[in-house]
Amino acid sequence: MTMPGDVGAYNRQLIAQFRETGGEAVKDRPLLLLTTTGARSGKPHTAPVMYVRDDSRLMVVASNAGAAVHPAWFHNLVAHPEVTVELPGDTFTATAVVPAGAERDVLFDSVSARYPFFVDHQAKTDRKIPVVILERT
Repeated sequence: MTMPGDVGAYNRQLIAQFRETGGEAVKDRPLLLLTTTGARSGKPHTAPVMYVRDDSRLMVVASNAGAAVHPAWFHNLVAHPEVTVELPGDTFTATAVVPAGAERDVLFDSVSARYPFFVDHQAKTDRKIPVVILERT
């Protein structure tokens, strides 16, 4: 996927389309809306994020397309792990859990086996791309 020139405008359009269509905005990847609390501002921020189901778990990957820095939503949920998740037909609060070490590696390998572009994202950066589990509260 090629990143648009104005990511903020693209995300606002995608969020609006997601909400207008009940989540049918993107067909090629499963998409959720993740609302976090700003790490510095304390204000709510919503971002469209691809998700992966692993048995009963819901996960997101903070790949930022392989950029050198984590996406803003990741910094926010580390500071404030209570988030809101919008899926097609379901909105709920969740706690974001960021596994480390071997657990992270197993999850990343599992996600990458299904979506190999995450391997490409990891190859572009020196940072270890986090996997985040969204636990319904």
